[in-house]
Amino acid sequence: MPKKGGKKSAKLSNMSEEERLLFMQQKALAEEELSKKKEDILTQFLKDKLAKEEKSSVLNLNKINQQWRVLMRETKGRELKKDIEVLSQTFERVVDRKDSVIKSLAWDLEEAEAQYSQALRAHLHNLDVLLQLQRGRLESLEQNYQAELEALRGEFHTERELILSQHQQECTHLEDISFAMEQNYSEQENDVKQDFHSVRDEIRNKNIEEKHALRIQLEGTVEELWRHFQQALRSYNETTEERKSAFEALRGRDEKSAKEIEMQMKKIQKLQDSIALVRSRLASNARESEKQNRRLQEEKEAIQGHFHTIKTQMNWARACERGQLAKLTLHSNAAIKKLQQLIEKGDHVLRLTEMCRKLETEEEKVLPFYSSSLSAEEQSQEQAAAMEPPTEQLAQAMQDYTALERFWQRYNKALLEQLALEREKAVLAQENAQLRQLLKQYLDGISVSDDTLGQLNPLFIVNQRTNARLPAVPLSEGRVARHTHTVIEAAHIVQHTI
Repeated sequence: MPKKGGKKSAKLSNMSEEERLLFMQQKALAEEELSKKKEDILTQFLKDKLAKEEKSSVLNLNKINQQWRVLMRETKGRELKKDIEVLSQTFERVVDRKDSVIKSLAWDLEEAEAQYSQALRAHLHNLDVLLQLQRGRLESLEQNYQAELEALRGEFHTERELILSQHQQECTHLEDISFAMEQNYSEQENDVKQDFHSVRDEIRNKNIEEKHALRIQLEGTVEELWRHFQQALRSYNETTEERKSAFEALRGRDEKSAKEIEMQMKKIQKLQDSIALVRSRLASNARESEKQNRRLQEEKEAIQGHFHTIKTQMNWARACERGQLAKLTLHSNAAIKKLQQLIEKGDHVLRLTEMCRKLETEEEKVLPFYSSSLSAEEQSQEQAAAMEPPTEQLAQAMQDYTALERFWQRYNKALLEQLALEREKAVLAQENAQLRQLLKQYLDGISVSDDTLGQLNPLFIVNQRTNARLPAVPLSEGRVARHTHTVIEAAHIVQHTI
């Protein structure tokens, strides 16, 4: 080795400055190429090793997953079978409970229907009794009314016969009077007619004289006027012949009608007098009957008022009973729902107890309650304090739940175990996170990728340098020295094996 160094130094001493620089550059390039080849070989070796590790890890992971799936299927099948058995038992209990509830509801419904039918029969019986009483009262009133009506009819017929007989007598008396008056009127009429004829003859003679005097004066004008008058008369007669005949006929009928009207007026006057008498009697009878009808109407209204009051009281009582029945139904439905919720909660608690019973250890099955940590004296003091009557309201309320003391012991024990398991879980999770971090650092150290090359890696050394940070703790400390291990770099191994 010293000879080679001497030769090289002699060779370098024989070279010029430019040759020496060129030689040094060639040497540096050769060393750089050699280091690159070593790095490529190392990276290829590491990549092959990593690929083999990945293949073997994938294969082992698949085998583990396959075996784990088989075990999970078996355990899950057993759990599902147990759950199905529990569910079938709970379903049978629920079905039995539902059947019992349906039977009780059907019995309650039958009882309610019986009560309703009994109340309806009693109501109908009361209505029949009231209707019978009302019918009897109406029949008695109708009999009284018919008797009074028959009495009024008898009085009316007797009075009518009496009035008719009096009317006949008065008619005969009036006919005699009219005959005598007609004879008197005929004699007076003859005297008046004679006076009339005498006066008429005198007036006629005067008119004849005046006529002859006027005829001489007005003969010419009268003839002309007569001619015109005759002509107008002819035209008028021609136009009014039919009206005249109708007028004559109507006048004859009018005279007949006047006579008939006069006769009828006389009869009407007589009848009006008799009608007035009858009306006065009828008015008196009507007043009496109106008083009686008013009295009957008042009795009828009183009966109707009493009936309406009874009916309103009955409707009010029925409405009250219906409201009470509705309230009872609502309260019963609420109670049924509350009981159903309690039953469901109890079933849930029973299912949980069954599931928890499977998870209990042998020690918990044998000794379900933990032993008290109190001394005998403290336990006696506690029993004496428990035997004292409570004074506060909360203590009195808690006195009713002394039977749940064992339950609260088991519940507190389970709660303490839960808290202990949660703490242990937190500790294990922290340790798992630390182990995952160490495993990640190890995998990053043995793997080569862009991420690992960009991050801190203590195994990656180039030109005798690493990108890992120096430890903050001195290596001389005991807690660091205990965990030191001898590490041989892969580049050194490859350099000596090739």
